Amino acid sequence: MMTRIIGTGSCAGESIVTNEDLAQIVETSDEWIRTRTGIRERRLTTELGTSGMAAEASMRACENAGIRPEELDLILLATSTPEYCFPNGACQIQAKIGAVNAAAFDISAACTGFVFALQTAHSFLVSGAFRTILVVGADDLSKTVDWKDRSTCVLFGDGAGAVVVKGDEKGSFHGIMKADGSRSQVLTCRARTEGNFRNGKTPELGYLHMDGQEVFKFAVKKVPECISQLLEEQQVEKEEIRYYILHQANERIIESVAKRLKEPLEKFPMNIQQYGNTSAATIPILLDEMNRAGKLNRGDQIVLSGFGGGLTWGAILMEW
Repeated sequence: MMTRIIGTGSCAGESIVTNEDLAQIVETSDEWIRTRTGIRERRLTTELGTSGMAAEASMRACENAGIRPEELDLILLATSTPEYCFPNGACQIQAKIGAVNAAAFDISAACTGFVFALQTAHSFLVSGAFRTILVVGADDLSKTVDWKDRSTCVLFGDGAGAVVVKGDEKGSFHGIMKADGSRSQVLTCRARTEGNFRNGKTPELGYLHMDGQEVFKFAVKKVPECISQLLEEQQVEKEEIRYYILHQANERIIESVAKRLKEPLEKFPMNIQQYGNTSAATIPILLDEMNRAGKLNRGDQIVLSGFGGGLTWGAILMEW
């Protein structure tokens, strides 16, 4: 039993924020941002939030798959920015779209979340526990960013992407999941700090913090290593891969990965220019755009690869 994507959907934040807009609130410029990241604009959510964007993307994925939400058996939401500690965001999606027969839970692996969630869905399908699964990546990073910090605020946007997956006797699906918790402080966003009446501290929320140089070095090393390992294990040649669909964190990272893999940049589609880094949402948003543009054909071999806080990283080799 293999896993096949049968439908895709996406939803971005409602408000477009350009580089020129950010230049009005921090010391930066369009040229400074573009040359370092490739980003021209990003979307910020003003009303929908994480669950609202996720629900919109999910409905579009179900419609694209030709199924009703009631046919879903399981909802997996990859997010780092839920609206509640509990209930989980997947349960919010279930309620919003009317997926009354689906179990639902969240997966937290930062920007690698969608890759981890899709591999989790694959395991459930292979086991026979579920038949039709909705996998969503959604993040509202604008609420975690310090908008006075030029090093981070220019990078991120809000969005959601979703896929519906089912088991298939034909095709292929193989994945690798990795983590290095010893480097967790490279990319962090603190939840409520410890505080209660005993220690006299008031709980506070933290901002996203990132050591950009360390993240860059980590990504350009681990991502091509992971992809190469996966292809070697499955005895698939690079020439057989139609697309490498990578987490959209930084244009320069993607270019560096392509160079290390010795593959043409044309095989690495990008949409970071319009959305910025939407964390767990980047890969499914890009998949949806490519699917609806007719760029993915049945039988295409594609690689998905994500990397992010944890540190976590992983890759999937699958047949479209």
